[in-house]
Amino acid sequence: MNKIISKIVQIFSIPDLRKKIFTVLALLVVFRLFAAVPVPGIDVSRLKSIFASNQLLGILNVFSGGTMDNLSIVMLGVGPYITASIIMQLLTMIFPKMKEMYHEEGEAGRMKFNQITRYLTIPLSLIQAYAYLNILVSQKALSALAFPTMIKDIILITAGTMLVMWIGELISEYKIGNGISLIIFAGIISRIPNTIRTAIISYQPSMLTGYIAFLVVAIVIIAGVVIVNEAERKVPVSYAKRVRGNKMFGGVSTYLPLKVNQAGVIPIIFAISIMLFPQFIGQIIAALKTEWALKVSSFLINLFNNQILYSSLYFILVLLFTYFYTMVTFDPKEISQNLQKNGGFIPGIRPGQPTATFLSQILNRITLVGALFLGLIAVFPSLMKLVSDNAALTIGGTSVLIVVSVALETAKQIKSQLVMREYEGF
Repeated sequence: MNKIISKIVQIFSIPDLRKKIFTVLALLVVFRLFAAVPVPGIDVSRLKSIFASNQLLGILNVFSGGTMDNLSIVMLGVGPYITASIIMQLLTMIFPKMKEMYHEEGEAGRMKFNQITRYLTIPLSLIQAYAYLNILVSQKALSALAFPTMIKDIILITAGTMLVMWIGELISEYKIGNGISLIIFAGIISRIPNTIRTAIISYQPSMLTGYIAFLVVAIVIIAGVVIVNEAERKVPVSYAKRVRGNKMFGGVSTYLPLKVNQAGVIPIIFAISIMLFPQFIGQIIAALKTEWALKVSSFLINLFNNQILYSSLYFILVLLFTYFYTMVTFDPKEISQNLQKNGGFIPGIRPGQPTATFLSQILNRITLVGALFLGLIAVFPSLMKLVSDNAALTIGGTSVLIVVSVALETAKQIKSQLVMREYEGF
């Protein structure tokens, strides 16, 4: 405990780091203030009651950062930006030029890649704003909107999405955690007091087993996420001795840390975005109110209400996205080339392609362990429905997973800032 307190004191005793932390907190407060501003002409109390009774809308509200249940001007949150990111990452697998831009053109290529992602966010925001407003009209959360009012609200909501995206990227620049993840984190944290209050009010003796099961699952998820995020495989690396002028360089041994879960919480966010898409389409089709539309909508919604199917698909998607994101962000061939350029090699492995193949094999094995474990703890909250009918607890379990992952990631970035400043002191 004393060590934790001393570390906190150390963090806030460094003026630059203290300024960064307070700036990030201020940006999150700004986001939450905008999240409390509803689109004009909305019946907020009616909206909250519908979100409380609709699980799909409830989960969407969590991943928008808690901005949908009052139809705030930033109601879409980071959803369109996440969707744009998924599309862009998929395009790197299809088009070699996109992959070259992201991996081989360095910082300039990544900046161009991110700029395209931002442009793609705009049309996605327009489409999603229109779709969500129609869903809420079909659910009778809103009265039918006239065309000028619809256009005005869509533009306002899209502008709010771009504002949230800008806040998220601004937070990321301070290197105190990932901005997009922290926005979702802030939305989830803001809902905790209300979730606890709802759980207490709705408590009945018959629900005791469900509450106990939820606490057990939460503890397992927290422990599991910590273990998976901290686990890594250390690959030994040696550097050959090189003589430059009168000085000798190299001749040292170190290691290359390969994390069991390179992707962090991103696979969970991606998987849930994909899982919600068919239900989202079903809700839009239902707004047409024709016989075939109602049948298709009912089929899609009932299909994903099947807990076994839902959990199975969710597990598989988390597995696939863990591998996919790891492949996109960690290129063994590039690591091998960098080692070779700097005179580094893995003992017993030839430099070049053999090193890349060796790293790929290790990465595939450890990623499988991380993906399986991440998939299992991701579907635990869904299994809560077998024990408890309390939707707040089910959503809360998924929220715990994200909160712990984001907290660990943020703590690591703050720690790296401390280490950097300790070296600067020397």
